[in-house]
Amino acid sequence: MKKPTVDEILQQGIYGPLETKPDERRKFLGTIRERIIVALKKRQVGETEIYPQVEQYMKGKPQAHLFLNGNMNYGALSKYVKLATKYKLEHTIVTNKEHDTEIGLVLAMDHAIDKEEIYITKKETFQPEAKKSKGFFAKIFKK
Repeated sequence: MKKPTVDEILQQGIYGPLETKPDERRKFLGTIRERIIVALKKRQVGETEIYPQVEQYMKGKPQAHLFLNGNMNYGALSKYVKLATKYKLEHTIVTNKEHDTEIGLVLAMDHAIDKEEIYITKKETFQPEAKKSKGFFAKIFKK
């Protein structure tokens, strides 16, 4: 490993330590894309119902960390904070006054997982299968 120059030390003293992928970290609430399990946009987090997929990932990955966009209304975030508390997940509300991202929620690991599709496009509804009638007309009108 090379020794830092005087200029590098001064730059870090003035601006703070160097960060890997700072643009990506600003977009994804402090984490990088390769660590993300699932992400929701602000408008999705603002909906009244929680996304069941997020709850499933929280239940299945107890070592994950939940990042929430602090530029949003806390009322929209509170349902996910309660969910994180229920599954004993660490959570952080990230507020960045200089950069506003469209991301509202990120569930991420502390190491790379390289998941290809991280965005949820629609809610999956879990409906029990309808009862199938076994009568005479059910056989005639079978589709």
